[in-house]
Amino acid sequence: MGKKIVSLVLLVVLFASCSEYQKALKTEDVAVKFEMATKLYEAEKYNDAIRLIEQIAPAYRGKPQAEKLFYMFSMSYYKTKQYYLAAYQFESFASGYPKSEKIEEAAYLGAKCFSKLSPVYSLDQTDTFKAIEKLQGFIDTYPNSTYIPEANKSLRELNDKLEKKVFENAKQYNTIMDYKSAMVALDNFVSDYPGTPYKEDALFYKYDSAYKLAINSVSDKMVERLNVAKTAYGNLIKFKPDTKYKKVADEMLAKIETDLKNFTK
Repeated sequence: MGKKIVSLVLLVVLFASCSEYQKALKTEDVAVKFEMATKLYEAEKYNDAIRLIEQIAPAYRGKPQAEKLFYMFSMSYYKTKQYYLAAYQFESFASGYPKSEKIEEAAYLGAKCFSKLSPVYSLDQTDTFKAIEKLQGFIDTYPNSTYIPEANKSLRELNDKLEKKVFENAKQYNTIMDYKSAMVALDNFVSDYPGTPYKEDALFYKYDSAYKLAINSVSDKMVERLNVAKTAYGNLIKFKPDTKYKKVADEMLAKIETDLKNFTK
């Protein structure tokens, strides 16, 4: 019996709340809409809050309550993962209320929105570059912010993503059997990213490309290319003597040595 009463009370409250929200949507009284939007925001009903704020935002621009309203607007978009809209609103808030106590948070979350929009490495990275720009801008503007550790972590992850994309693009030449381009691209990658975690892989795929280019060459170019491949093997082993590619690399080297002996007979 007690459970039924509690359920009935909750149902009445829910119905009353829905009814109040519907009335707020239909009324012309912006103060009522503002009050209801605030209640919904505090109750974490962000989508409903957005609907009301969209209706009254133009009427509140320049008014004392505007700062609170546009902060709720920005956060509601953020909480509902509408990151493009949230980024725009946070940037507008930061420029419109430079003395707000929320400006640092707004500046950080606006930048963070772009990192949320950053796609997997294989896709176009326009939003990644934008996220890096915005996060670096935040770090430069608020070097003592409590958000700095989180911002730096996001920055590292975004840069790692770009680095992986460059590596995978270089490696792709090997996959499609354009071995000359693979060697150049992988060389450039290692040069541009000397501390990369993909260096072992890059050195192996350069070796693999050099090896395959050599064994598929015409005879007058084969000796030179086999020696290039042998040098690439040496670079891999010098960097990582116990490389995960050791077995296959050694097998390729044995083939190179055999072919070189055949040519010097």
